[in-house]
Amino acid sequence: MIKKKLYRKIAVTSAALFALFLLYLIPKNEYNLDVKQELSYVNNDVIKNEVFLLDSYEFIGRTEVVINETEINKKAKELLEVLINGSAGESKIPNGFKAIIPSGTSINSIVFNDGILKVDFSKELLDIKESLEEKMIEAIVFTLTSIEEIDKVIIYVEGNILTKLPKTKINLPSVLDRSYGINKEYDLKNTSNIQGVTTYYVSKYNDNTYYVPVTKYTNDSRDKINVIVENLSSSHIYNSNLMSYLNNNAKLLSVEQSVDSLDLVFNSYIFSNVEEKHILEEVLYTINLSIRDNYDVKSVSINVDEEEIYKSVLKTIE
Repeated sequence: MIKKKLYRKIAVTSAALFALFLLYLIPKNEYNLDVKQELSYVNNDVIKNEVFLLDSYEFIGRTEVVINETEINKKAKELLEVLINGSAGESKIPNGFKAIIPSGTSINSIVFNDGILKVDFSKELLDIKESLEEKMIEAIVFTLTSIEEIDKVIIYVEGNILTKLPKTKINLPSVLDRSYGINKEYDLKNTSNIQGVTTYYVSKYNDNTYYVPVTKYTNDSRDKINVIVENLSSSHIYNSNLMSYLNNNAKLLSVEQSVDSLDLVFNSYIFSNVEEKHILEEVLYTINLSIRDNYDVKSVSINVDEEEIYKSVLKTIE
């Protein structure tokens, strides 16, 4: 009996020592890796917001930055600080972009009411070279109206509404929204029936893809979605730095617009792979972003042969 108890104690002790030996053999970095993964998971819900910045081709391009604020006025100020050269927010700018508002510019006040944001800048706002003067206004307007609650913007300089750019002599509406346009191009034959349509194109910096909106003014009176699809499917894009991945043979067969949605029917050339019924991400983004800036709808559906292939909620586009 004593021998059996002794053997049992020896067995238990040996098993415990063996377990400790196994724990010792486990590399410490595996344990650390688990901790890092957990921390990464906790931080996954970072908030990002659109921002429009000057790219390496001097277009105003769309990108995203991480933000901390959620209250409208504070969020607007945080985004504007990204646009100011030399500000603390400039550190958030992705590679390939740069701030467009002159260094030394300060934000005197921000007031939001009933969809309209009023922002008062210091006089340094106007210390910008002539070729970028209007692009700066476009970047400010498109960045601020990327905040869901903000529909319109009024820009002040030292307490006075900015209604004329001093260098280019361009007149500005007192109240600005995205209908003001961005990266403007003109193809006009006369001064009647002028329509501006904003189309998003693909651009790249190294291996990073981003999107560039271009507002083109023409005498084309067709529905804007037809102009957008034609722009994206054209074999000739006016600028070699801008691209579209939509097949030249892709055709928009019909459009149905309801109060909140736009239903598009395409032929099968919209697919990058017909068998898998796959549409390239770049095609979806250029179509959806273009619709978002030209139509007051909440969702878009893309259909082929009476089958809904894709549906998106525009306000969730990232």
